[in-house]
Amino acid sequence: MTAKIAAYITLYKDKQAASKCLQAIKSQSIPIDIVFVVDNSEQELLEPDNSTSTLIHHYPENIGIGQGLTLALEWAIKEGYDFLWAFDQDSLPTNNCLEILLESYNKLSLEYSEKIGIIAPTAIDCKTDKVIQGAVFIRDQFIGCKHNKNVDFYECGSPITSGSLISITAAKTVNPPRAELFIDGIDLDYGLRLQQQGFHNLIVTTAIMHHNFGNPIKVKFCQREMTIHQYSSLRNYYINRNHTYLETHYAKGLYRLTSCGRRIKYLLRRIVTILLYDPEEKKVKIWACLLGTFHGFQGKLGKTWC
Repeated sequence: MTAKIAAYITLYKDKQAASKCLQAIKSQSIPIDIVFVVDNSEQELLEPDNSTSTLIHHYPENIGIGQGLTLALEWAIKEGYDFLWAFDQDSLPTNNCLEILLESYNKLSLEYSEKIGIIAPTAIDCKTDKVIQGAVFIRDQFIGCKHNKNVDFYECGSPITSGSLISITAAKTVNPPRAELFIDGIDLDYGLRLQQQGFHNLIVTTAIMHHNFGNPIKVKFCQREMTIHQYSSLRNYYINRNHTYLETHYAKGLYRLTSCGRRIKYLLRRIVTILLYDPEEKKVKIWACLLGTFHGFQGKLGKTWC
């Protein structure tokens, strides 16, 4: 039986990236039935599509990634789809990416007793040409899931949202992505909750997606060259808030205390990085990190940074 597949894209202010992502999805060797688009830009990025292959929903108030993905999953469940293929606008899957993902899913579904929640491609950072890692939660923190190019696939607790082929069968069994996270960390939380329900999230090494991951720059610290990422004030706030909340929420017992310590260490490192290497808005970005961490400890979620 042929799988019924819909795709989903979150758009925000970048018309060129939106058009390229949509074209890459529609150019797959296995055709997508329909693309569900949530456009969070103030002005619509895409022209109205009179065909039945694209559903565009415009939210100029910006409902965020979490709410957008939730709407798409609810719609896919209602319409009887088998999979939702989720994307950020700054991702470009190769034209056989979906075909490889589906072939892998069909091969592995029996091995995993049809308990596959997400099957995802290998995401390559366009700027650094390095693999963008998913994550696993260990004791008191999310850590990078090391890429293994010597196998056909490997398990990863939380693949990144973009490129994730989400099983609708699995999606029906867990609460949807958390809208109150708004942006950042939605994939960490959703992947972990699927895993806790007994589902396996897998990354396929031969399925490739190119992705623009942040704004990496190379710097020198104590004679050592390293790559750091620069973020806007908004991103600094939500990264600090959501990661602080999620890690302290999922840590149990004494690990909750060590998780708090790790988040404070991350905050201090981030402040030093901003002071040393960020060229603009240092005070605002430091305040965003401080406030985000504080709200994370409080559990104050929602769209709270303007």
